[in-house]
Formats: sequence, C-alpha cells, structure tokens
Amino acid sequence: MMVDTSAAASRGLTTNTSSEKDDDGGYASGGWRSEDGKLSCGYSSFRGKRASMEDFYDIKTCKINGQMVCLFGIFDGHGGSRAAEYLKENLFKNVMNHPEFLTNTRLAISETYQHTDADFLESGKDMFRDDGSTASTAVLVGNHLYVANVGDSRTVISKAGKAIPLSEDHKPNRSDERKRIENAGGVVMWAGTWRVGGVLAMSRAFGNRMLKQFVVAEPEIQEQELDEEFELLILASDGLWDVVPNEDAVSLALLEEEPESAARKLIETAFSRGSADNITCIVVRFYHELISKPQPLTQTQSGTEMEPQAQTEPETRTEPQVTNEPETKTKTKPQMITELENKTEPQITTEPEGKIEPQITTEPEHKIESQITTEPETKTETQT
Repeated sequence: MMVDTSAAASRGLTTNTSSEKDDDGGYASGGWRSEDGKLSCGYSSFRGKRASMEDFYDIKTCKINGQMVCLFGIFDGHGGSRAAEYLKENLFKNVMNHPEFLTNTRLAISETYQHTDADFLESGKDMFRDDGSTASTAVLVGNHLYVANVGDSRTVISKAGKAIPLSEDHKPNRSDERKRIENAGGVVMWAGTWRVGGVLAMSRAFGNRMLKQFVVAEPEIQEQELDEEFELLILASDGLWDVVPNEDAVSLALLEEEPESAARKLIETAFSRGSADNITCIVVRFYHELISKPQPLTQTQSGTEMEPQAQTEPETRTEPQVTNEPETKTKTKPQMITELENKTEPQITTEPEGKIEPQITTEPEHKIESQITTEPETKTETQT
C-alpha cells in the first residue's frame, strides 16, 4: 500500500505498509493498530479462482487538530482493474482535501465520490474502455462513523454480537433503483441475473462510461455514533458476501482475537464455500476504554470498618447509642434508633445478608431497660 505525497499528506495522512504476498501476487494480508490503542484493523485479499485480480483496498489514517481520522475502503473492479486502482490512489486523498471535510463530512464524501468519478472518466476518455468499480468506504472521525457505498460491496458492523448492515447493495432489481433507472430512460432486464441494459449487474458504480446516464456514482451514506457496544466493522467485496451472510461474517470475526486473523478467516471461509470471485476484506476492531464505576461504600470499606460496630456505653447511660457514621458514608447505611422513650417495642432495621448487626432483645414487661447484644468474633455481650 503506497504512501501519498499529495497535499493530503501534509495533514499527516499515512497508509499501512505491513503486508504479506505470495509469489504470484494472488494473496495479500496485513494489520495495523492506532497509536492511541482504540482500534486495530486487518485486511486480506485473495485472487481466488479468477485469472486476474481486480479488487483493491485502502487504509489511511491521520490526525487533525489532535483528533484521529481513519479511512477504510474496498474497491471491486469490473471490466478491468483500472477504475478500482484509480480509486485506491485518489478517492481518500480527494476526500481529505475537500474544504468541508471536518465541518460537513457527509457532504464532503458525497461530492468527492461524484467528482472523483468525473475525474476518472476524463482521464480515460481517449482509451475507449468502459471499465468500472464499486466503492464501500468507512470514514471514522473521532467516534463518528460515516459509511458510503456505491455498488455491491458491503459494510457491516457488529453491535453486542448482532450484525447490522451499514450499506445496501445497489442491485438493478432493487425497487427504488429500478425506478430511478427507468425514469432516466434505461431498462433493467434479466440476463442470468438482473442487469442494467442487460449488461451491468449493479445499478451504481464508478466509471462505466456507456451506461453513465443510468449507473451513477452518487453514494448512499449512513452515519453511526460509536459506543462501547460496537465491537467490529467488516468491509468486503461481493466475493465474500455472495456466499457468507452478514451474521456468519460477524460470528466468525468475533472468534478471532486479532482483526488480521479475522480477515483471513473470512477469506478462507468464502473460498471454501465456493466463491469464484476475487475476495477482499477489511476487519476493524474497536477497543473501548473501561470506565470504573464507583461502588457503594458498603462494598468498598476496608479493615475493621467492613462491619458496623456498636459502641459500648458507660453504665450510667440509659439509652443505647451507635457510633456516629463518618461524613463520607452514605445515608443508605442502617442506623439504630437512639431513643427508646415512648416506644412499646424496639425497632430493628434490616441489614443486607452477611452483615453482623447489633441485635435488640426485649426484656419482660416489669423491666424498663433494653438489652443490646452484639456479636463480634469474640462473642461478647454489652448490656446497658
């Protein structure tokens, strides 16, 4: 993965360079962890049964005004690899250079997608080629996640073990997509699968000059504020999603400690289930800070203060009293009644299980004194 030397690089934009490849270039994997330790990611890409590799991926990070920004992308080419490679080299650079990237991230992503598509078409106007590419990207600004999608690559997030799709595949038979295409003068027909003009099996894409009137590069964007329930994010090309449902992908990824191992596991599973396409996957795992919540004082006291103690009173005292509680103790601790006047029966407050509290017994009617029995470990009794 290359490091950009463009204007975006001046903001500290970097890419991960740790990867593995086999001899024929058909397989690559690697991993990366953020400096603050809040997330790590792993990726795996496999040519599979295809004669050529048309999938590309990108992972970039930077820090702006002390805030971490991470960008993850999957680009699945069709009709060649040129469009997907162009997106890898330019899309995130262009997003970061948008003047409203931080102030209006959603707008910046939407406009950049369409401008980058126009730039790609302009760059190849003399090549007489009609290749294209999907793009499924996730942009994390602080704790705010923006997922943008064009085509049939997909992004799924895991929340408390549940798979939640953050993009919807752009297929020509999707009712809203079919209506949009037909309103623009296009046609959707069956040719082994549903296709725009009987040619393209997706309704949105970068490139595809001949179908551009119908096959747009306007992304659908979903936003998500991350909290401690979100565990990991999966971005992948349709080589994975064609044979691995969202729920299976999340379950398999959660079994692996490291995201690189999770990405490899997903690739292996897709291939073993018969995927005949290129397969590329990025897994991002989130590590949320553990916030220690204060515990009730009745559970955190130490030493001799773990058990309430009754104070021994001189014989001249006629009323039972309890040592005053320290100011730091909460009012939820049980208190003894300090006056027995006008009371026909002593009152006993209920203590939590396991607590040894002073016990009050009543004397026969001809006695007017209350007797308090405390049971510390020495089993001594104090009478008033």
